[in-house]
Amino acid sequence: MSDISSFVKRIRDIMRNDAGINGDAQRIEQLAWMLFLKVYDAKEQDWFLNDDNYQSIIPENCRWSNWAHDDRTGKAMTGDTLLDFVNNTLFKTLKTLPVDATTPIRKSIVKTTFEDVNNYMKDGVLLRQVINIIDELDLDDYEERHAFGDIYESILRELQSAGSSGEFYTPRAVTDFMAQTIDPQIGEKVADFACGTGGFLTSWLKALKPKVKTTQDQALYDDSIFGIEKKPFPYILCITNLLLHGIDVPRIYHDNSLTHDVLDYRESDCFDVVLMNPPYGGNEKAEVKKHFPTSLASGETADLFMSVIMYRLKPGGRCAVILPDGFLFNTEPTKTAIKRKLLSGFNLHTVVRMPGSVFSPYTSITTNILFFDRTGPTKETWFYRLDMPEGYKHFSKTKPMKLEHFAPVVEWWNNRQEIVVDGFDKAKKFTASELQARNFDLDLCKFPQEEEENLPPHDLIQQYQEKRAALNADIDRVLNDIIKILNNEPTVEANDILAELEAMKESQP
Repeated sequence: MSDISSFVKRIRDIMRNDAGINGDAQRIEQLAWMLFLKVYDAKEQDWFLNDDNYQSIIPENCRWSNWAHDDRTGKAMTGDTLLDFVNNTLFKTLKTLPVDATTPIRKSIVKTTFEDVNNYMKDGVLLRQVINIIDELDLDDYEERHAFGDIYESILRELQSAGSSGEFYTPRAVTDFMAQTIDPQIGEKVADFACGTGGFLTSWLKALKPKVKTTQDQALYDDSIFGIEKKPFPYILCITNLLLHGIDVPRIYHDNSLTHDVLDYRESDCFDVVLMNPPYGGNEKAEVKKHFPTSLASGETADLFMSVIMYRLKPGGRCAVILPDGFLFNTEPTKTAIKRKLLSGFNLHTVVRMPGSVFSPYTSITTNILFFDRTGPTKETWFYRLDMPEGYKHFSKTKPMKLEHFAPVVEWWNNRQEIVVDGFDKAKKFTASELQARNFDLDLCKFPQEEEENLPPHDLIQQYQEKRAALNADIDRVLNDIIKILNNEPTVEANDILAELEAMKESQP
């Protein structure tokens, strides 16, 4: 390509003229399946070269290099002929490829990828123009493949503003920080049970790559990832992402992690490391909750994924997971049971409270990173509040969070000290018994004040509900202390309780 930086813009400008493309989400989905076929074709060239017995699962007439490539002789399909081929030959063929349990993963992913994919473009001439731009990519060239990896990352970032598709994308600064902090080792396997576009998995590979020294290390590196993604669009983006990162056998499964009985998992189903940002805010159906013990059967998606993580983390394993504020402070019975199981069976050693708008513009809900391992019950937990960097009021598409913004956490991590700023705890350690005494309300080292900002209605409602739940949890805890005093169980000074109630009164809107 003459100017790889203009790749996305050129395709966007063409697709805007096609009557079949309705908005950014469809534009990116249309681009996704074409990029997959181009990237897969480049990988197949390598497999043919390195394996004399390799046979493509894709019929000859449907392989990218045989129908999409334009040799400038005027023979390349275009217009209605191209549309007819794509809709009635290419898609029908790839959706019905012969696949069974013995089919190698690198072949079966083609059918899985195309099972729910659509061709939205209606103008065959414009479709030919887009295909030609994609075909200009020389993915056999290492430098250009590496450069295109950066372009692909920019495509994934656009998902944040492409309607609901943003839920599949975690800012790369966040995934890189979590992967670097978890410190991958050769021979370990990482899992993401709602892997979206594969951001955590590629960040893991990036952090692990410098430790590859031998051929055996490389084989373990290639086999170190596992992912599950429920929705077809992010699944195809994830597969393509991993192929671009040199993973010939991407062990990514198109499935729903919440529809398997957690009590059925054995040691062979567990992993050394879990890195993920589970979907949150959704409510699961009754049949999904049946796959969990009654005490853990929450209707909230993020809660259920927390249970999946706990049942699929190996003894000695490590986890870093993103969860919304509501998980920390909500003390309703199911959430309390999940947190009780977490602290009694796992070592929740660190909670990093991230500033608001990290996931802007997709959502303004405040989130946290929980770091824990399966080395025994929690004895103490550190909370650290990561404040908005200087010069920022909030993050945005044009001013996203960067890896360097985690520098204060990194500096503090290996030399932990309690920090108080303007009378508010910024970093503090709590014992497990102290957390239990709070009925597992983990809303600690919270942000002292929030900037006023205009939120979308759904975010505003959810934020209000979270604040109300936090206030109710505080009131319940203080009332319990009052009852203990009335019952001659003076665990807390009365003056301290009165001061806390007065502070709550002042904090009410």
